[in-house]
Amino acid sequence: MPSSFKLAALLIFVSGAYANQAVTEVMASELAKPRVQEFESFDHSGVERQYLLHRPSELPKDSPLVVFLHGYRGDARDYAEMGLSRVADKHGFAVVYPQGLPDRRGIPHWNARLKLSEVDDVGFLKALVMFLQDKHEFDPKRTFVSGVSNGGFMSYTMVAEEPDHFRAAASIIGTVSGETWRTRDRFKPKPILQISGLADEIVPVDGSMSSAGGWGGAPNQKEIIQFFQSLNQTKTQETLQVTPQTIGYRYQGGIDGNEVWLYEVKQWGHRVPGAKQLGVHSVDLVWDFFSRF
Repeated sequence: MPSSFKLAALLIFVSGAYANQAVTEVMASELAKPRVQEFESFDHSGVERQYLLHRPSELPKDSPLVVFLHGYRGDARDYAEMGLSRVADKHGFAVVYPQGLPDRRGIPHWNARLKLSEVDDVGFLKALVMFLQDKHEFDPKRTFVSGVSNGGFMSYTMVAEEPDHFRAAASIIGTVSGETWRTRDRFKPKPILQISGLADEIVPVDGSMSSAGGWGGAPNQKEIIQFFQSLNQTKTQETLQVTPQTIGYRYQGGIDGNEVWLYEVKQWGHRVPGAKQLGVHSVDLVWDFFSRF
């Protein structure tokens, strides 16, 4: 196949894969349950936004809150079935699943300083967590943000731009957007978890993602992690052979007890890893990370 044709095919594949990634992730996570929750509404600057809130019964005052963000073309109701609510019931925290608005192509997304829309998702998510903290008396010092793919991109953007409102971020098969990376000199030390598939052609770990739409522009994932290591001034490193397919790197002893984790899954593409790959499901690993802060 000529190289020019390969490039064109890859660009088409990337565009299409983003458009269908939520379906792939849903299938990978075996989300076959009927939707039982209805969205709640939240007004942000005159725009009606939607979200789902999972609040375990008898949750005490000052419990943690986790924001969990869907992927491109995602529906928050599907991602609410991934298992994080189960983890919340077991460990005692709340989860909010916000819904992204359509971009210029009409596709639900998160504007992680991309070029796809002018939607103020940074302002929306900040306002939403402040509202929920006040209404339900969640702990503002233990509010975390995580997401899948485009939601992972947005997690980095939120912890970078609103460090006073988010204690830590966890990205599942996402990375830092080009514009967010460009402003990295403004970042404050924060705990970071990154879960990546080494065979991911949609969000490649080598930093070769196209800058079209504002997605690409950050370097390879190892360099990004090294940046956060340095930013957090971590002092120790632990390497874990998690499963035959997965190696975990934990950088610990940073500012305010911050840690930086990187989990790499060999021969794994743009799908959410499960217990076979990580030893536990991705959402369990996310909470294991967040619970330390």
